[in-house]
Amino acid sequence: MDTEPIQVDDRPTDDALAEGVLPTDGGGIEALLGCEVVVKTPGISRYRPDVGRLHAAGIPVVGGLGLWLEEADLARVVCITGTKGKSTTTAITAHLLAGLGVRALAGGNLGTPPYDPAVGDAFDVWVIEVSSYQATDVASSPPITAVTSLHPDHLPWHQHRPETYFTDKLSLCRQAGADLTIANGDSDLLRARQHQLGPRVRWVHATASSEVRWIDRLGLLGLHNRRNALIAQACLDALTVPGALDDDALTGAAEGLPQLEGRLRPAGSVDGVLFVDDSLSTNVLPTLAAMDAFPGRRIALVLGGADRGIDYGPLADGLAGRRWPTLVLVTASESAPPMVEALGSRSLGPQVEVRAADDVAAAAEAGWSWARPDGVVLLSPAAPSFDRYRDYKAKAVAFVAAVETCRQRAGP
Repeated sequence: MDTEPIQVDDRPTDDALAEGVLPTDGGGIEALLGCEVVVKTPGISRYRPDVGRLHAAGIPVVGGLGLWLEEADLARVVCITGTKGKSTTTAITAHLLAGLGVRALAGGNLGTPPYDPAVGDAFDVWVIEVSSYQATDVASSPPITAVTSLHPDHLPWHQHRPETYFTDKLSLCRQAGADLTIANGDSDLLRARQHQLGPRVRWVHATASSEVRWIDRLGLLGLHNRRNALIAQACLDALTVPGALDDDALTGAAEGLPQLEGRLRPAGSVDGVLFVDDSLSTNVLPTLAAMDAFPGRRIALVLGGADRGIDYGPLADGLAGRRWPTLVLVTASESAPPMVEALGSRSLGPQVEVRAADDVAAAAEAGWSWARPDGVVLLSPAAPSFDRYRDYKAKAVAFVAAVETCRQRAGP
């Protein structure tokens, strides 16, 4: 069938304009009103007025992942979502599958879209990470989905309403074809929304009593990653993969898991102080989980970034009454005022000190001086990076450079 595509961009480059791409506010929406279907990028909120105009005109607005799922063999697809932990769980699931001899692709929000022509179709199982943005594009779900965590996030996209975010995120579990949802049983928010998790729910707990020797072979820090690994195992079990419940088989399969960037990744040690890059912790939930990965150790926590309108009260509550010395370094950023306000509204106790820092480098160096001789400097900002940095990778580069500066200061 012949098609005549129209391309529209909010901020097209000069080269794109020369190639015929239309600006959204320069005739682009009017042109889309003449289309039979509109495929939007996930970053475009479904709640934008211009998208609403298209809906009101009866024009279907779809997404690439939703289109792919309509034609995929859903019995060979697992979709994994969650506020945080979804990338790690997707990576673990695909890695274990490969180690057990199953051809698997880890894709979706994590790296390669499954509909990229370069991907091909030579896979037994497709493990797809799904963001809350992408979930609203999905009209059919595979029989197996997983939800790793739930906490308010991305509020500007979701009408600045936490409940809208929760509903959009969990809609993946309730579309046509959905059967089993494997969910974080330690999340009060998820348990309170069991009715939104589809026909059947299997709860997974971080402290599940079973033989889990294989989890140590993954090389991941934190109790939350133990739960992520157990969610991955439950996905394999639901797929009836041979060896899914065999500790010896999983021990072999777990070896060699690539460490994901920006997720509790050690960035070096200087004078006994461990520096950890957790720059992709852009919310309260993973930041608190990251701190729990170092029980009994002094922690210098580096916070700050773009402001997405989330409530930092739970962060202050999590820090209040900590048993071990904690230095909270809030970097100059959009989120600094609400963070400082939330921290100042709680009685944090004598073990917690809050200081301001100019940037990530200054915070890392101050944290190192404070954390010696055996503490941790943890970059876990509880906010996105793009107010002062291009992305989380750029923030991590600044953090790693500060580690080297500390090493030079320490001398031979």
